[in-house]
Amino acid sequence: MACSPEILKRVPLFALLDDDETAVLAGQVELKTFAPRQRIYKIGDPGGRAYIMVSGSVRVSTVDEDHQEVVVDEPAFGEFFGFASMLEQTPHQTEAIAVEETVCIEVDRHDITILLERKPHSGMDMLAVLGRQFHASQQLVRVRANRHPNEMIEAEATLGERIADMVARFGGSWVFIITFGVVLIVYTTINSNLGRSAWDPYPFILLNLFLSMLAAIQAPVIMMSQNRQDTKDRLRSELDYDVNRRAASDVQGLARKLNLLGEKMGDVEDLLRGKLSAAAKEDSRR
Repeated sequence: MACSPEILKRVPLFALLDDDETAVLAGQVELKTFAPRQRIYKIGDPGGRAYIMVSGSVRVSTVDEDHQEVVVDEPAFGEFFGFASMLEQTPHQTEAIAVEETVCIEVDRHDITILLERKPHSGMDMLAVLGRQFHASQQLVRVRANRHPNEMIEAEATLGERIADMVARFGGSWVFIITFGVVLIVYTTINSNLGRSAWDPYPFILLNLFLSMLAAIQAPVIMMSQNRQDTKDRLRSELDYDVNRRAASDVQGLARKLNLLGEKMGDVEDLLRGKLSAAAKEDSRR
């Protein structure tokens, strides 16, 4: 269905176009209507076209390495989606699904080329769109980075592992050291003062037996807790690696898109210079 110039005027990217340019662009783009839960494009589809929200709701998502769906964007009115793949002419890296009945403006690469030729400043608006998408990717990385390794491990901890952590936590505290020291002093003092009637006279053989048993039990329990701490450290390092790799990939992708836009802007500037010089020559001849 053809798109009316009034709809294009409401889109922030095309708001600076005059009536003639808006009419030309309206004759090239099309309005597409999608039913609820209809897939607009999927991951791997050719990225020849991008879409601009007019009405309805769209969910743009991807799939991470854990095969879980991650919502990348929920574009509002006048915002692009599928824009980067359209510019790069590469397959879509995301999937777009209409949440409800949705109307979008379908734009291809040729339409953008004509727009840049007629209105070079609109390239800054498109850069702003890419900037918002980049910020959304950064926010996604921060959310993924918020997966706390301690919480993930605690959710899967058994009763024995929890007891081991409690024993290790108490055994490495000043409360344990002070309490244990007080008990030893009281125990040895009482048995020393009782003399021959003491239940554990000097050299306190029964006390040594208790201490040996305590050490024999406490050592493996603390080792169990230490193994769990090693697991936490390993998980934390793996999460840091995943976040750094995702961030590097996002930065590289944005750099490619900015370079591509820069090249296109350069081509538009060269074209405008050529037209201006040709117009100046015609004026001089007249």
